[in-house]
Amino acid sequence: MNLYQWLTLLGVPGLLISFAGFVRLQVKQNRAVKDGLRAILRDRLLQSFQHCHRQGFADSDDRQNFENMYIQYHSLGGNGVMDDLRQKFFDLPLK
Repeated sequence: MNLYQWLTLLGVPGLLISFAGFVRLQVKQNRAVKDGLRAILRDRLLQSFQHCHRQGFADSDDRQNFENMYIQYHSLGGNGVMDDLRQKFFDLPLK
């Protein structure tokens, strides 16, 4: 066996293993970012609701911001817990 054959024999599996490790790390990091962003959106939705609830009303900007965050929260895999909060938010009087 010559040097080229040895390098090929050892190099290809090594490259495949390295690539698989890289892909796994990227997927793990992507999931962490997604989970973190979903948690931040959930917190902001709760804060927005509490602020408007204390005021006793929500203006059109508040509603638009809330709805935009809500849509992104669900697109990131948010569960249905926020559905009730969304309904309560949109039940607030519009001012």
